[in-house]
Amino acid sequence: MSLVKLSLDRCTVLRIPNLENPLRLLTALLLAVVLATVVLVCGSAASSARAADGTNGISGAPSDGTSVDGRSRFSYQVDPGQHLDDFYLLRNTGTTAQTMKVFATDAFDTPTGAFSLLDTKSTPKDSGSWVTFANGKMGIEVPLAPNESKVVSFRLTVPADASPGDHAGGIVISVATPQGNIIVDRRVATRLYVRVKGALQAGLTVSSLASTYRNAVNPFSGSTLVRVTVRNNGNVALGANMVVNVKTYLGIAASGLVRSSVSELLPGNTRVVSVEVPGVAQLGYLNPHISLVPTVDPDALNPGPLRTTDRDTAIFAMPWWLLILLAIAGAIWLFLMVRRKRDAANAQAWIEHIEAEARRGAAEEQVPETAGALGNAGLSSTAESN
Repeated sequence: MSLVKLSLDRCTVLRIPNLENPLRLLTALLLAVVLATVVLVCGSAASSARAADGTNGISGAPSDGTSVDGRSRFSYQVDPGQHLDDFYLLRNTGTTAQTMKVFATDAFDTPTGAFSLLDTKSTPKDSGSWVTFANGKMGIEVPLAPNESKVVSFRLTVPADASPGDHAGGIVISVATPQGNIIVDRRVATRLYVRVKGALQAGLTVSSLASTYRNAVNPFSGSTLVRVTVRNNGNVALGANMVVNVKTYLGIAASGLVRSSVSELLPGNTRVVSVEVPGVAQLGYLNPHISLVPTVDPDALNPGPLRTTDRDTAIFAMPWWLLILLAIAGAIWLFLMVRRKRDAANAQAWIEHIEAEARRGAAEEQVPETAGALGNAGLSSTAESN
């Protein structure tokens, strides 16, 4: 008897083609019972696997009361003491039922410049405390089935003594899910900006500027690291575009322009931005310069004219290449001077030698002439005697 194996959702089914006697029939029935049990177990395991693979997705967006309305944030311009109503759409994008907790809280900037919100258990004290939901509650719980969505309303009530300017927060959806022995709090949020009318002060300042020169093997390809501390000392949330370059003597450019950006900075916050300017030669005196141009997020309310801030500083980059060239030039000059003096001394010695040789030669020529004169004088005397 031959057995044929077929694959069915990770389980093996055996088909017996020929049943010719009662023994074979009984065997086939037993095998059928066993295989049916295996199929049921495998089907149950597959169902359990699919259930375990369920996702827990959540999303939220501003709404017009029926569906999303295209806004990326809640932005309001209000008077002190004013209140207004708005809507938030919740959606369960996962495959399991979830109960969503909705509430508002305050925003702050992290040291790295990220927009962040207080944790779920923290109590808001600014714009987050101005938002209430149904029956004046600070938060509500909304159960949603998979792929279900629901619009919830909320009211923003601005205190009569609210200070002018931007107050940042967020509308948060929180879903706490147990995973083993811990509770995982998954959150999504939409930014909330409340601008209270009054005296607006929109401006960024550079509270400090420091620079460091970094040498390179090539003395003309060093770099300058510029560290800028930007502070929002106004009451309006602003970002900035920054242009950095390095100048040298008489304002001559010693580098190209390097552009950078500062993400949105909430009022009263400070951020340190580092920018490296390449291609700066070792010229001794260097003058790093920055130009800070405030910007407004495209989805934010326009605060009016913004002022550009310019700052510079001075550093000294030891011109080793120039010192080396001067040392080489000095060594060459010293060598030439020593060589010149030595050549002059040798020339003088040669001249003195020539003069001495000339005097010696002249003296040798005078000796024979004197001897000849003395001989002629002797012969003359002898002749006269005869």
